[in-house]
Formats: sequence, C-alpha cells, structure tokens
Amino acid sequence: MTTSSSRPAGPLAGIRILDMTRILAGPTCAQLLGDLGADVIKIERPGVGDDTRQWGPPFLKAADGGEMKESAYYLCVNRNKRSVTVDFSRPEGVALLKRLLKHCDVLAHNLKVGGLEKFGLGYADLKDEFPGLVYCAITGFGQTGPYKDRPGYDALAQAMGGVMSVTGAPDGEPVRVGVGISDIMCGMYASTAILAALRHRDRTGEGQMIDLGLLDTTVAWMSNEALNYFTSGNLPKRRGNQHANIVPYQVFPSADGYFYLAAGNDGQYARFCAFAGVPELATDPRYATNPKRLANRDELVARLEQVTPNKTTREWIEGLEQRNVPAAPVYNLEQTFADPQIRHREMKIEMDQPLAKDGKVALLGNPIKLSETPVSYRRPPPTLGQHTDEVLFELLDMDDAERARLREDGLI
Repeated sequence: MTTSSSRPAGPLAGIRILDMTRILAGPTCAQLLGDLGADVIKIERPGVGDDTRQWGPPFLKAADGGEMKESAYYLCVNRNKRSVTVDFSRPEGVALLKRLLKHCDVLAHNLKVGGLEKFGLGYADLKDEFPGLVYCAITGFGQTGPYKDRPGYDALAQAMGGVMSVTGAPDGEPVRVGVGISDIMCGMYASTAILAALRHRDRTGEGQMIDLGLLDTTVAWMSNEALNYFTSGNLPKRRGNQHANIVPYQVFPSADGYFYLAAGNDGQYARFCAFAGVPELATDPRYATNPKRLANRDELVARLEQVTPNKTTREWIEGLEQRNVPAAPVYNLEQTFADPQIRHREMKIEMDQPLAKDGKVALLGNPIKLSETPVSYRRPPPTLGQHTDEVLFELLDMDDAERARLREDGLI
C-alpha cells in the first residue's frame, strides 16, 4: 500500500508539537500523535540529529545505489514529522525555540532530569510565558525520587521493572523482551497523557507538566503478574512460553514446526483433547478444571507434548479453528507480513521517498482504525534538517536572508 498526503490530516489536525525527543520512547509518542494528525516539528542538533539515524546497519537504500543516513531504527518511529535543526545550547537557539513555541501546543522531550532546565527550557521556565503549554518530560526514572538523576535505558527498566524475572526459560537466565518494550510502552503512556492534558487545556486554558519514567511504565506493564504477586504473596516464575494462570496455554511442537495453543477455558480444553485423540485427558480428575491443570501443569504438558507432533502446524490450526479452540502458527517476520489478515489490515505500508531506492520506503502501519477520522501517513521520516527553511518561513515568516545568516552562523 502506498500512501500520500491527500488523505485527511486526522483528529489532531491543528495541534502542533515541538518534539525534542530522540531514540525510541519519545519518538514513538510523537509519531503516534503525528499519525493522528498533529503537526510534529522534530528539533535536532545541526549536523548530528537524532542518535538513531546512525544506529545501523541496515540503512535505507538511496536512489543512487548507496546508503542514506537514515537507519531502519530511526525510520520506525519518525514518520509524519518535520525535521528542523536548531543549536539550543546557545542563547540564540533558545530564543528561536521560544519563538516557535508561540505556535505550539505541546513540548515533548526525553533529556535527562535538568537537561533542558540548564538552557532555560524547563517547565518552570516556560509555564508563565506559555500558560497553555502541555510539557511532557520522559526520563528513565521520573523527575523525583532517589534515582531521578540516573540515565535510563530500556534494558535497565526491563531488568528493574520485573519483566526479565518472568521472561525466559524456567532453568535459564532472565531474558529481556526482544524489542524495546519499556521504551515503546512509555511512549504509548505519554501519548495518552498528552491527549488528556490537551483535553484539560481546551476546557480550562491551563497547560501542565507530564512526568513519565521508563521504570514506572514498565512496572505498570507487569499487569496480571504483579497482581498475582500482590494477591498470593508468591513471586512469579519464568515459565518460558507458558501462561501464569492458564493451562494449556503455550507453544507446542508439531510435525513440521510449532504452534501456540491458547485453551482459555475448560470447554476449549476438552475440544482440544478430542481433536488431539486424547479425550481421556479432558475427563481425568487431575486435569478436568483449570485449577487442577495448574496444579498438575508439568505432568499434563509432558503428556500433550507426546501427542502434538502427530499433526502438522496447518492441521492443528485448521482443525482447532473448526472447533473454536484458539491456536496460532509461530511465524517469523516474513510469514507475519505475508499473512492475509495482516496484509488486509495494512500493517505494512509504503510511503513516497524520492531520495530512496525505487522512490519508496517501507514502514509499519498504525493499528488504530477510526471510522470517521482515520490515521494518515503524510510525511515519510525526514532527512536531517529537511524542513528547517519551510518551518521557519511558515511559522516565523523568516526570510531567506535571515535563514542564510543563521545557517552560516551554525545556529540552524
């Protein structure tokens, strides 16, 4: 699917975000808001830009056969943004950002605690001059507490937040989730918080500061495992692909690979056993109910693992679907993006990028489906400083001569 700027801007049209975020958490937030129609102005350092531009290979292939300076990592969270380069380490750069803020609703950043304050761009520095500003600060550990000055990274949040204690094989070492889930979830929480703060601003005219920490949002993401601990007092264990509260709910081997069985209730379990040719396991008092299956998990799983290799993955999926028993094949990404459901839902998109090979860039689609104000894909991830002249002219009416002077001075 190729998208274009002809689609409607979306429900956040008219909202403008000064995006001073980098890496993954903040850019995830800003891209989501951009997909929903916000005008996202990504502020980057002249000549350097977002660190992740160089987090490769792989890099986007250029039209001339070489490589562009945009890594796949950067591309994943930076569409629907305009890149403007400003050196805000200098007073003149701070003054320029404040001029831009007069036209913005939100300032988002993920510098460490005090990172913008030293330039006079902290919330306390701006709130009186911009009383309606929504100011979102994303850090590793939040703005308060004994760890607030520590640098924050996704893997550290996963380690301290408990994720790694429940991820991995029972007899193996703790394992981090294969993608930066702490960063991504923090970005998701940030987008929700910004929308709530904008709603409050629209009602009252008052802006506010949003304080988000990677560790906090990771702990919140522990969800049912945390409540299992609160309720029972027992520490959760690493169970590999198994579910903490449901059996059988895990990966099983097939004749030609693996499939995931998710028998979420006693009826589904009984129908699975019938199709598997072991109906006696459904009526056996040791396994007839989910609490009993939990108590006898290891014994039951061992018996099922002797049965599941008798059918291919396709036979399991098709047969269980006919019997309303949830199951799925275990895909690699090639299989994921070839799946007809994922293709139908447009989870892989293409956007025009004239500088890239074949003039296109492949990106992940947004999963939000809105009936009246759909998400839109208006701009591919920008090259460094691509929109500096455009934004400064559009918002500040800055003429060619002034922009040339600032560029010669290294400010933009």
